[in-house]
Amino acid sequence: MHAAQYEITLPAEYDMGVIHHRVATRGHLLDDFPGLGLKAYLVRERSAGAPVNQYAPFYLWAAPEGMNAFFWGPGFQGIVDDFGRPRVLHWAGAAYGEGRAADAAPRYAVRRREPIDADVPPGDAVARAVEAHGRLVREDGLVAAAVAVDPSRWELLTFSLWAGPAPGDAGDVFRVLRLSQPGRAALRHGRHWD
Repeated sequence: MHAAQYEITLPAEYDMGVIHHRVATRGHLLDDFPGLGLKAYLVRERSAGAPVNQYAPFYLWAAPEGMNAFFWGPGFQGIVDDFGRPRVLHWAGAAYGEGRAADAAPRYAVRRREPIDADVPPGDAVARAVEAHGRLVREDGLVAAAVAVDPSRWELLTFSLWAGPAPGDAGDVFRVLRLSQPGRAALRHGRHWD
């Protein structure tokens, strides 16, 4: 499993209806994309109290070939053509699990990024994050959650999808406009890290 996300931060006065329309009219194009576990079409909006207007899709890839086909192909080129080429954050997967609300449509997502201190062995940090992930998937309202690590920055990522209000103190909160999930079953049955 690989996780990826890019953030397109938009001006304060930007009409976020443009992003809503883009997702409504183009989001279905990834519903059958080979190698994609899931894509959460995420936004943060100043009108809803967020610090910025932002379009920030989040991907969990079940197969690297699918990720490569997307980022080097016409799918990502559409983003580049419309918004310029954003920096793509990328993490190697460590754990994925589904919660009690796995069959519900997610309304919110939470992304938490935290550095792995230089004096902490990376394996210990990842093991603790995976253990915390095991507790997270038992929380009411959780649809799904993943843990991943970026060894270029020694950063842990916890990403979670929620059917109802997301815990506000857990990280950056996004609203989910749509979820494409052609390979979600592959994420459930894939081996990540142990």
